[in-house]
Amino acid sequence: MAIQILPARLANQIAAGEVVERPASVVKELVENSIDAGATRIDVDIEKGGSKLIRIRDNGSGIAKEELELALSRHATSKISCLDDLEAIVSLGFRGEALASISSVSRLTLTSRTVTQSEAWSAYAEGRDMAVQVKPAAHPVGTTVEVVDLFFNTPARRKFLRTDKTEFGHIDELLKRIALSRFDVAITLRHNGTIVRQYRAASNESQKEKRLAAICGHQFVKTAVAVSLEHQGLTLQGWICTPGGARAQNDIQHCFVNQRMMKDKLINHAIRQGYEASLRPDQFAAYVLYIDIDPHQVDVNVHPAKHEVRFHQARLVHDFIYQAVADALMQVAAEQASQPEFDVVTEPDMVTEDCATESETRPAKAGSGHSSQAEYAEWRSQPSGNTRASGFSQSSSRGYSGGGSSGYRADSDSAPTQREQKVYQALMTTPVVPPPSQVNEAPVPFNKTPVNSAPVSVGHAATGLGKALAIVAAKYLLLKRADDIALLDLDAASRLALLGQFQAAAHGEGLKAQPLLIPQALPVSASELVLIGRHEALLQQFGIVLRQKSATQAMVMAVCQPLRHQNLQQIVPALMAFMAEQHDALDAHALSEWLSDHVMQKTDAYGLSQAVTLISDLENCWQEALADHYSTLLRPVDVAAAVEAFNND
Repeated sequence: MAIQILPARLANQIAAGEVVERPASVVKELVENSIDAGATRIDVDIEKGGSKLIRIRDNGSGIAKEELELALSRHATSKISCLDDLEAIVSLGFRGEALASISSVSRLTLTSRTVTQSEAWSAYAEGRDMAVQVKPAAHPVGTTVEVVDLFFNTPARRKFLRTDKTEFGHIDELLKRIALSRFDVAITLRHNGTIVRQYRAASNESQKEKRLAAICGHQFVKTAVAVSLEHQGLTLQGWICTPGGARAQNDIQHCFVNQRMMKDKLINHAIRQGYEASLRPDQFAAYVLYIDIDPHQVDVNVHPAKHEVRFHQARLVHDFIYQAVADALMQVAAEQASQPEFDVVTEPDMVTEDCATESETRPAKAGSGHSSQAEYAEWRSQPSGNTRASGFSQSSSRGYSGGGSSGYRADSDSAPTQREQKVYQALMTTPVVPPPSQVNEAPVPFNKTPVNSAPVSVGHAATGLGKALAIVAAKYLLLKRADDIALLDLDAASRLALLGQFQAAAHGEGLKAQPLLIPQALPVSASELVLIGRHEALLQQFGIVLRQKSATQAMVMAVCQPLRHQNLQQIVPALMAFMAEQHDALDAHALSEWLSDHVMQKTDAYGLSQAVTLISDLENCWQEALADHYSTLLRPVDVAAAVEAFNND
């Protein structure tokens, strides 16, 4: 067969194979045209899933009479005019194929009026011969496109359409995504004359939240956190779900690049990697994210349906998105970990006989955090033995929920008697020797017998720290060790865990330096620049990378994991001052001690799961050497008073 130019009708129908996959494809192209025309209100009418009628009406700028026929021609558009425009596309459409392709497989009527015209005009085109007929019409400023009998002249395409319900479902889902991309546009969707969706324009945060809830559900809004990050003209903002809002399917994953709907592999991979440490393999993240980037840095003309884009600096964009998502999730996890999971009342003036008597006749209230009856019932039910804290069973954690939920719930048949509560009260109100930093006299050695108490042999002979029982006074952990009970100072344990991490790095391969997505510039003096150069190798051993930027500035390029959530604008100058004080005496041991003191963030109230993780880290880090620190970590709880209460009752 000889080479020949394809007829316009055949060429348009071939192009329609890319542009018009199903009725939802028609709606997408026409609604995007309305948005490009500056419309603030769009009405979408659908009949029989779109196969019978698709009508899109907007209040945009409209099309002039002399351009109506041209608008239905192939590759005719007002959105680009030269090759340079392709390098910075700011509109949703730009190829000029939509109207021509749609009219080649349907009966299309285009009615429009501009603000300068006194009357509207209508253009009609039918797929067979593509002849355009223009005539006057009644219409307000804006445009209406009616697409009737889609695929009427291409039966092979029509038979691949699904049921009306399925096709309308695709249209509904499409308009949800468009409504998320443009909160300032009001969208109404009707099916067979009935209003199905009505998204009102949102101009403030409250209205945006209502639209978000209407599209993604109230559960997403409850579990979502807002993210916002900007770097060198690249902006990411929107909402991501916390791990508690993870879903069993990926039905709430919406991403927009310069307000364009996107299903890009690079973006999806970055977000998925950001959630990697937070979700199980069978869970899916939920998010609505908006990426704004210089149009010159992105190519949207790489996919027939414009679903994918190509970034000029793909690695930067990937790391930018990953960092924003990962940091937001880490901040949420840190906030949740800092909340107490339950409280144990230990103050003598709050646990009285009257309170105990009242608790016998009144059921324990879940979440109250002040029921000695419920606390003791749970404490009494702990299995005996020297189980390691890092491996406590689910039965020992029964009765509380994570994420800040509080309180035990005691079963009615396990409620303690008044006699048992008296023993528990005597045990928990026994004076505890404070840490050495809080008293002037010498501390009682841990392996020595306290005055006026029964012998307590909780010392180096015990294996590990013991079994975690409960949080006491928000700062201490009650431990079961062999046949004895002890309190662990969680603040001291946190510092020791950091010290072990830094000392291991100083004598091993060092801590891994994690580059900052946005390096931070800090003012420095000439002497501090000399210090940075002199101790560069030592700092890098701890994962701290500083570079000179100018005679008065230094750049923080990377830090280790313990420093990731520190205020670098404060801690780095403090580190410079410490280095200046040490002069040539600065070594790995001194730096480890200083970092342990200044990096540790004291927690107002520890949770049990947080404490269990902490003691597990201590045991893994220090191993046998941990016994040398028992005198600063642990204090025995005198059980003699409890035994005496049993014997004298």
